[in-house]
Amino acid sequence: MSVIKHKEQRVGIFIDTQNIYHSGKNLYHSKVNFGQIVKDALENRSLIRAVAYVITTEAGDEKGFFDALTKMGIETKTKDLQIFGSGAKKADWDVGLAIDAVKMAPKLDAVILVTGDGDFVPLVEYLQMNEGCQVEVVSFKKSTSAKLIESADDFKDLDIDPQKYLINNKSNFNVKGKAGKHSFKKRGSNMSQMNDDSEDSEKNIADISADLSGQE
Repeated sequence: MSVIKHKEQRVGIFIDTQNIYHSGKNLYHSKVNFGQIVKDALENRSLIRAVAYVITTEAGDEKGFFDALTKMGIETKTKDLQIFGSGAKKADWDVGLAIDAVKMAPKLDAVILVTGDGDFVPLVEYLQMNEGCQVEVVSFKKSTSAKLIESADDFKDLDIDPQKYLINNKSNFNVKGKAGKHSFKKRGSNMSQMNDDSEDSEKNIADISADLSGQE
């Protein structure tokens, strides 16, 4: 993979929150540090927009997590969890994420997809061929589609240094110290660091996300 990355490059980051959350949980029994993922994926380039796609429940317990993302400069797009008469649950943002990426593509030089879902391969190919965008994928390789990795211009494997991208959970994963606080710039303006309360709110995503998707 041959890519060009420079500070003037206009970047859009689109986060498949459920996919990344479940990867962290299933592989490492830990919660994901979304802020660190975004910071490292950006690599000091010009962030135009970073959007996390999430599901809401009737209880609204996920509000703290949304607030934590906002403080990091990550927008949240929400959709209500659908529960059918049979008891089945549906929580899917794939189409919405793809449409947003296509709509924003003319204003971007690089599109970063934070997901391991192979269903996004057609989106990658469209952005490359029709919009001329450099498309990068960020995910845990162990749970990422091989076709998605192959189609992307660049792939960042979170499995190489998983401790860096997980919230410390001593009972389940051997990580020394807490996940570091962080900040990064958005088009010349400073993004605020997460405080301790925000970090605690982000930790709550484990129980919340399991409920949102109906997966354990």
